[in-house]
Amino acid sequence: MRVGLAVLAALVVLLVVACVALYTPDRKASWLAARYVAADDQFITMLGVRLRVRISGPADAPVVILLHGFGGSLETWEPWAVVLSKQYRVVRFDLPGFGLTGPDPSGDYTDARTVRVLAALMDALGVQKASLIGNSLGGKIAWNFAAEYPGRVEKLVLISPDGFASPGFEYGVKPKLPAVMRLLPYTLPRFMLRMNLAVAYADPKRLSDATLTRYQDMMLAPGDRQAMLERMVQVMLVPPGPELAKITAPTLILWGEQDGMIPFSNSADYVRDIPGARLVALPGLGHVPFEEDPAGSLPPVLAFLRE
Repeated sequence: MRVGLAVLAALVVLLVVACVALYTPDRKASWLAARYVAADDQFITMLGVRLRVRISGPADAPVVILLHGFGGSLETWEPWAVVLSKQYRVVRFDLPGFGLTGPDPSGDYTDARTVRVLAALMDALGVQKASLIGNSLGGKIAWNFAAEYPGRVEKLVLISPDGFASPGFEYGVKPKLPAVMRLLPYTLPRFMLRMNLAVAYADPKRLSDATLTRYQDMMLAPGDRQAMLERMVQVMLVPPGPELAKITAPTLILWGEQDGMIPFSNSADYVRDIPGARLVALPGLGHVPFEEDPAGSLPPVLAFLRE
């Protein structure tokens, strides 16, 4: 009996030590602002959400809006934005629940809500029509916007967009989060984040320490981890074909052939369901080609926008 109690006590101690070791508190908002807010960043409140927005490029140039993926922030587009800003008015922002935008006070993280926020931002900026470039979750927001507001989208670029069913993500089924995911608001150790982000790269060695640090910092912004959980549980996939068929903008699908997050095979579904859509496959790249190989992945997008 004494041996059993001793073992139990040891396990409790180990559990407490593990919890303490893995506990990851939020970063202070002031610390994040000092480190990441640029001189040209704006904070614009749209439908109650305080969006962090960064705009670059000639004021009279055609507008391109960049929409990042899950867990990302506007910094993810930096290499592309530098080049695009030479010819276009580039607008990028942290989506609600991510980066320095932070949680949506409404608690609504549905795609429909994010589409309305995007429309409101365009209205506030005086942008009637723009080209949209979106990755993953941002790609899903982009194509939903293009379906709902066809007259407001000049061109559409979807990079490994979310929306179709894939292993573990079924239509009409509320996602069941593993118990360990419920711990996200309390823990985000660097080694675990690296393992998760590495899947997005065809070559994990291309995930730099600086990029990993940025992702971790942004995910530790106050309230963001809880917001990410809320977004995950509010999503329910429905067959997107009918909505995709409404898209009238010329559409380019860009997909890394070694995407470990959303299978490359899903690209055929988009080409089939979006009228006139064309695919550019990127051999040797994964889910975030604009991070993994910015110079190599941007040319087909530039060519498409110039047409």
